Parts: sequence; C-alpha cells; structure tokens
Amino acid sequence: MTIIADSGSTKTTWMEVETGNMMVTEGLNPHFITDEQFLAVFAIVRDQLLIPHSSPLIHFYGAGCGSDKQRSRVAKLLSKVFGTSNIHVETDLLGACRATCGNRPGLVGILGTGSNACLYNGHTISQQAPSLGYVLGDHGSANHVGRMLLQDYLTDKMPDDISTIFHDTYPNIETEWLEAVYHLPHPNRYLASLAPFATQHMAEPYCNGCLCAALEDWHCYQLADLALTADCRQLHVVGSFGAAIQPLLAGFCRDNGLEPGIVTAAPIEGLRAYHAEVGRT
Repeated sequence: MTIIADSGSTKTTWMEVETGNMMVTEGLNPHFITDEQFLAVFAIVRDQLLIPHSSPLIHFYGAGCGSDKQRSRVAKLLSKVFGTSNIHVETDLLGACRATCGNRPGLVGILGTGSNACLYNGHTISQQAPSLGYVLGDHGSANHVGRMLLQDYLTDKMPDDISTIFHDTYPNIETEWLEAVYHLPHPNRYLASLAPFATQHMAEPYCNGCLCAALEDWHCYQLADLALTADCRQLHVVGSFGAAIQPLLAGFCRDNGLEPGIVTAAPIEGLRAYHAEVGRT
C-alpha cells in the first residue's frame, strides 16, 4: 500500500495510490504545528484510510519541509503512528514538480497560501528561489494579496466603492485583524482568507491591479533569478490561488517571456500518476 500526502499551510490531501481513496485534513506545516497536532492528525488518517494493520509506503510532500531537521521530524512522527520506516518526506515544491512534469524538465511554481518557484531537471530541483516565509516572502500568494487588501483597507488606500464591499464581506475585520495577525496561530492562513475577495472581483480595476502587482512581485523576487533555458520556459503552477487567477497567468507569462503550462489547484492526482509508474514507488 502506498500513501501520498500533499501538505500546504492550509490543508493536507491524502490519497491511497492503489484505490484512489482520499481525505483532507488541516495543513501540516512543521513550522506552525506541534508534535501532538501531527500525531493526532496522523492517527485520524490511519484509521479513516483503514490502514492500522498494514505497513504502508508513505510519500509526504510538505510546505515547511525544506530542512533536514524538519524532514526528519515529520518522518519520525509518521513512523510512530503508521508503524513503518518506509517513509519519504520531501518539499511541497518537489511534489508540484513531479505532479506537473513527471520526469520532464520544467519551470514550476506554487501559488497557494504561500508561494515558491524552481527549475526542475526531471529528477530533482536544480535551482530554487529563496523561501522566506509569509513575513519576508510568499510574493504572489494568497496571503500576499490578503495582506495588500488589508493594508489598503485599513489605511484608506482602497477605493471607496471597493472598501464598502470589502467591509460588507468581512464585517468584523476592524475588530479581528489585530488579534488574527499578531496574536493568534496561523496569521498566514488569516491573510490568505481575504484573498478570495480579489479573485471574486477580478473585473474591478483595483482588484485586478492588486493581483497583477502581486504576480509581478512573484516574478521579481522568485522567477527572475532562475536561470531559464530553452526547455524551461513553460510555467506550471500548482495551488488553489494559482488556479483562481488562471485568467491572469497567460498575460503574465506573455509579459515575462514565458509560456503557460499546466495550472492545477491540487497536485494529488498528478502525484498518484507519478507514483503509480513502475519504479517510482
């Protein structure tokens, strides 16, 4: 039995490769999740996917799993619950590469709660943009756009008509934002929860401008520093936010000398196909 997991900061999608059985849990970024929270979620997955008496092969692709320390931590916790040592913990970015490119080279980005970008040589990530997290990085992501909207709203930079709609959409924002951003867990999730406002009002010049500006920042801080080659100019994007702004990505690619590639909200089916191939598991 092979279990794959695609874990972002907001949600984690689990799938059993052989049957296609799937479930979704909360996001499991190790920078924000305690060991106890990991163990509780892993136990739910083990029981719901009916694998308490097997010894599965587990491929866990996670945001926040870029360091050896965090990969080792997640692997040990998975082993404790699932009773197997046959565990591979990799970054969500490698998962995005395998899901969209398989064994072909490509330019791959993540636009979800957070963001990232890399060059993939068909086997490994050959070059990656610096990952600076939601405070200093994540340009082009949902939490970046949410931060832009909140900042403009609170400083009266948002056009009056849009500000009224924004307030009607989030009527408690004046009383909740300070606590949510500076005191409660997962401020990146809170900021990301504001971004759908921009995608739902994409036809409005202000919202369109915010989204385009965020994409240009993504290009400036992450894509532009990658050493593109002739076979790595097609941009594949994984993430629910990227899928929501897909109408803007073709123009973004054209303006920056790129070609639009696969855009998918979730890579789990692509990962299933990848690991179902002979020799990939």
